[in-house]
Amino acid sequence: MTTRTLVILRHAKAEGPNRVSDADRSLTERGHADAGAAGAWLVAREYVPDLVICSPARRTRQTWHGVAVAMAEHGSPEVLYQAEAYGGGPTDLLALLRATPAAIGTVLLIGHNPSVSLVSVALDPGGSSEPEGLRTSGLAVHRPDVDWDALAPGNAPLIATHTARA
Repeated sequence: MTTRTLVILRHAKAEGPNRVSDADRSLTERGHADAGAAGAWLVAREYVPDLVICSPARRTRQTWHGVAVAMAEHGSPEVLYQAEAYGGGPTDLLALLRATPAAIGTVLLIGHNPSVSLVSVALDPGGSSEPEGLRTSGLAVHRPDVDWDALAPGNAPLIATHTARA
């Protein structure tokens, strides 16, 4: 059986919703730096994704770009920009993850709170998480003990967390 790793990343620090739609909010300078720091942390721990599922919102795409730059020497995963990762809830995110091909070992899901935090808590049999959910640039690493198509609450223990700050 392929070892499966699910990395959940909340987008990096974004600007406030001043005169732009929520989907068009950009990362702050700190957010750009933190996205790179998240990528460096993932590389250092060998959590380099085979597949990235990313919200199409500007701040999540920019977060992925910062992570990808830090991972540039470690391959180029397939990236799927999925509307459900922006506007969907935990059930929608689980459905996206369940559609992952069986041959994929590591998935990086980049999205928004509260959905990413709720999925992380639901997947861990102990319900572990940060008290207020993932912070911006927060990472939760899970090790599913089932195939992707069987992913469900309680069957992907949390093995690591980190909040990237440059």
